[in-house]
Amino acid sequence: MHLNIEGSEVAKGLSCGIVGLPNVGKSTLFNALTSNKAEAANYPFCTIDPNVGRVEVYDPRLQVLSDLSHSKKLVYAWMDFVDIAGLVKGASQGEGLGNKFLANIRECDAIAHVVRCFESSDIVHVTGQVDPIQDIEVINLELILADLQMVENALTRLEKQIKGKKELQPLFDCLSRIREHLNQSKPVRILSLSEEELELIKQYPLLTQKKVLYIANVSEEYLPSMENPLVQRVREYAEAEGNRVIPICARLEEEIAQLPRTERAPFLESLGLEESGLQRVIRTAFDMLDLITYLTTGEIETRAWTIPKNATAVEAAGEIHTDIQKGFIRAEVVGYEDMVKYKGRTGAREMGKVRAEGRDYIVHDGDVILFMHH
Repeated sequence: MHLNIEGSEVAKGLSCGIVGLPNVGKSTLFNALTSNKAEAANYPFCTIDPNVGRVEVYDPRLQVLSDLSHSKKLVYAWMDFVDIAGLVKGASQGEGLGNKFLANIRECDAIAHVVRCFESSDIVHVTGQVDPIQDIEVINLELILADLQMVENALTRLEKQIKGKKELQPLFDCLSRIREHLNQSKPVRILSLSEEELELIKQYPLLTQKKVLYIANVSEEYLPSMENPLVQRVREYAEAEGNRVIPICARLEEEIAQLPRTERAPFLESLGLEESGLQRVIRTAFDMLDLITYLTTGEIETRAWTIPKNATAVEAAGEIHTDIQKGFIRAEVVGYEDMVKYKGRTGAREMGKVRAEGRDYIVHDGDVILFMHH
């Protein structure tokens, strides 16, 4: 049976929580990232509710496949950016609107941490001086304290239960190690945990276990390289904890977002840039979360689907619809390059480039797949 994707379940996208102290350029960046306009004002607490902006992950391969299949529509993969209202010192104690923000971050797959790496007399800094590392540590400490609270509560409960249930001992030991680590003001992501331990603590959504992408916001004077001593310091800090840094100019991103799509590339080129900061942020976030994209194409639509690296064909089928996963027979796979070279699935089949793969086939980025199911 061939696949009709219409009416399929909504595929899960990714979500990235944008955090940062007030006045670091977070709302400006959020406005640029999305068409949801968050109110960018020059004072703390102007963004109260978490705005969510859905951003398409632009992928030039879709248009090419769509032209071959004469598809009626294109559906890009997407990522949600959640604007987490200004975290401040004391958020974990419920200062400001602390707990609500922390709950919003818990639901995100990753954290995009905007850090100010520019001096400006027009924009007040919340602590009165520009020090990106100090900014990072203020927010990291709030997340560490929130995790510590969660771990303490869990340990108190386990202590009572453990007397009758010896099988809870490994979890208790693991959480005790985490507590000790957090007490040294260190995030959970730099603690080496075994596969078993990671499985045990899955039930606790620890904030400092999430991967962080540091977005170093620079001013226009640092274009096109976007490098300066402040960015360098953030980079050293991020490398030490296994995270990445993307320098961007939020002001410039806002300008780009207002241009029609056709004018964006020439405008970037005129500044000596190959792609927008937004594209770099999305690409790095995908990469950081170990995600790839496979493609489906036909007359109805050409669509990109997001799956974890090393996902099997049957898992990939489940992204489209659980019925396809349950009734999986085989996957007909063509590499994107072959699909283009032989002008579609029919041409690729004639050249012997269509492979029939079973449930356990590991899907690769750019595989164009047709699922057979009953």
